[in-house]
Amino acid sequence: MSTHADHMTERLDLAGTRDFTRPGAGEARRARLAAYGRQWLGGLWDEAIRPLHSGSQDGVALAAVGSFARGDGGPLSDYDLVLLHDGRSLRPEVITALADRIWYPVWDAGVRLDHSVRTMAECRGTASGDLAAAVGMLDIDWVAGDPVLVSGVRQMIAHDWRANARKRLPELIEATRRRHERHGDLSTSIEPDLKEGRGGLRDMTVLKALTAAWLSDRPHGEVDAAYNTLLDVRDALHVATGRGRDRLGREDQDAVAALLGHPDPDALLTEVVQSARVISYSLDGTARRAQQSQRARTPRIGPRRPVLSPLGYGLYEHDGEIVLGPNFTTRPTPLLLLRAARAAARREIPLAPATLTNLTVGLEPPSVPWEPEIRDAFVDLLATGPGLTQVWEALDLGGVIGTWIPEWRAVRSRPQRNAIHRHTVDRHLIETVVEAADLRVDVERPDLLLVGALLHDIGKISGVHDHAIEGAPVAANIARRMGFSRDDVDVIELLVREHLSLVDLATRRDPHDPQTVSALVASVEERRDILELLRALTQADAIAAGPRAWTQWRASLTEQLTEHARVALGDRHVIAAEPADIDQELDPQVLRDLANGVPSVDVVATAAGARIEIADRDRLGLFADSAGLLSAAGVQVRSARVRTIDGVAVNTWEIEAPAGDLPQAQSLQRGLTALARGDRSPLRALERRRRTAATATVGTRATVIPGASAEATVVEVRSQDRPGLLRDIGMTFARFGLGVRSAHVATYAGQTLDTFYVTAAGGQPVTPPQVAQVIAALIDACDGPLPG
Repeated sequence: MSTHADHMTERLDLAGTRDFTRPGAGEARRARLAAYGRQWLGGLWDEAIRPLHSGSQDGVALAAVGSFARGDGGPLSDYDLVLLHDGRSLRPEVITALADRIWYPVWDAGVRLDHSVRTMAECRGTASGDLAAAVGMLDIDWVAGDPVLVSGVRQMIAHDWRANARKRLPELIEATRRRHERHGDLSTSIEPDLKEGRGGLRDMTVLKALTAAWLSDRPHGEVDAAYNTLLDVRDALHVATGRGRDRLGREDQDAVAALLGHPDPDALLTEVVQSARVISYSLDGTARRAQQSQRARTPRIGPRRPVLSPLGYGLYEHDGEIVLGPNFTTRPTPLLLLRAARAAARREIPLAPATLTNLTVGLEPPSVPWEPEIRDAFVDLLATGPGLTQVWEALDLGGVIGTWIPEWRAVRSRPQRNAIHRHTVDRHLIETVVEAADLRVDVERPDLLLVGALLHDIGKISGVHDHAIEGAPVAANIARRMGFSRDDVDVIELLVREHLSLVDLATRRDPHDPQTVSALVASVEERRDILELLRALTQADAIAAGPRAWTQWRASLTEQLTEHARVALGDRHVIAAEPADIDQELDPQVLRDLANGVPSVDVVATAAGARIEIADRDRLGLFADSAGLLSAAGVQVRSARVRTIDGVAVNTWEIEAPAGDLPQAQSLQRGLTALARGDRSPLRALERRRRTAATATVGTRATVIPGASAEATVVEVRSQDRPGLLRDIGMTFARFGLGVRSAHVATYAGQTLDTFYVTAAGGQPVTPPQVAQVIAALIDACDGPLPG
């Protein structure tokens, strides 16, 4: 029998340092360790059983559970052993003596031992009352003695596990959640617990237990590779420290990285984080599948038909996931994938795995530069808020993000060794986007804010000294590929380059000093709109980093400096100018339609939806009626241009049609005619849509831009988009007797930025007292829709 030193030396020798970097070496190493352990324990068994009787070992056996049973134990992992007996073949005192003759030599050899002595009935009772024991015994495997006895226990435990799945599944999921809370997340920890943390080795055991209930299969391939990676790191940690520990401490990371052939500890942690993310994602999906399967097995009266809630674009919500319709045959496109991702993120539910596969397999990346509708859909996804996190993870693990934005791969799963930061670089970027989505109403271009948030740390890669300076041109290249205009690319590049300037100036210099203010004004190129973008990005970045990055003191100093910069910049407000063609001649076809007493309506299909041009005799409320009809038709307005030519209002609308059917010109003509004579029935569908629409979460801002026009009053409205919003704005103007002379309507990242040139009776600007009333009414109308 091996001595203490002999046994431990042999285990470490079998682990060996020479093969840690060779492909497939880890699995071979663990197989050698398992075989050696079984052989050694088999020798102990032979010596222990010899005094009892000659030859026969019926009714008693030595079995393994846990990592030893699965064959994936590490060089210094403990042995989980069970001495099984049938309760009849041997007297209790004989069983106790047999156990002592096995346990004591194991302890003497310096091996950590988790041991028990049980009959088949006791195994069943323990598994019934102890969830951890039940999961562990699902892997029970023969080591020595009576193999039939071990096989019987394994079959019995597996049968009970499947039969009691309805009770055990919620227990297992809740126990896993509590464990994650105690031990943290491997993807966010600088010193991860490789076994117990979220995404760790224990989660793979849970994953296998879920499939053992026969409620769902689990992913294979990538998740198995991720599991083997964590096992390799665990093995290297055992060899490097000479101890059977599972927490990868900072002091051990250099040695472990060297054993595994990584250039530095950051590369090691990146691999750990990436593997943990794959396991976490697989566990979440398998648990969801199992719960769905369990619900499907619940007895019910009547036929079992899937409940599909339509979301438009051929997408549906089914059992807490976004799925494709039953008749989906369209070739996957980037636009459809982004729309599905947006729908999932808005509802904070996942994309169904099959849907994600169908939308990504064979998917070609967007052409360069991206088409406007692709860019708009991408920005809409960024604006979805907290639901973005899980959907982005699915797209990232599916390879979409790295294909569309190759620079993302360099920051993916990259750790941040900074006490302020709580996330890896890529996760911090997504958290910043989520925080920035709440600040959209503070800026004129929320799309630039969100893209700036997504890319502000894109330069945080190995070997970079100043990630803001290095990342700015990288972000500009990405924005250029996305199809942003030259001016927009310049703004995004500036935001990335200067994203630390505001907080650094506010906290390291006197925020009241004119030179500090001048430095900030210069950093935003003396533009008020960029100042507001930088302020919002600064706040989102700090909140996403962690509680220590955005203290009340930092927030106060930042706001003080920003306010001084606002004063220094004055009222330098850039607004959408009136359309250049406001005085152009009308198209002859428009004049013919109007001469026949009907509005002129032209619907032209586009890649994103349609362009609709409506022309009618100008009247009070025409803008509201046109917007209301489009919303009632179930379309979404992306942008609009309104101008008045010789008493005729000409409105051009760029729309998306989620239901797939474009509005018909004749239907819009009939609706406008009915509304003009006071018949409100064409708007009934709009009222139904508004009752089911989500409540706005971003407050409205309405302002008057002084001096913007000598002929009209210019009103700017920023609000979260929703069904009927533009109609409510138009109705508010109509209530006050104001006509919309021209307008520029745009939707960026789910928020509208609308500029209206309005006039009072006689075509005159609105008087100041009435302006104040109009502004208050607009805010009320946008935050709570008008009735009727």
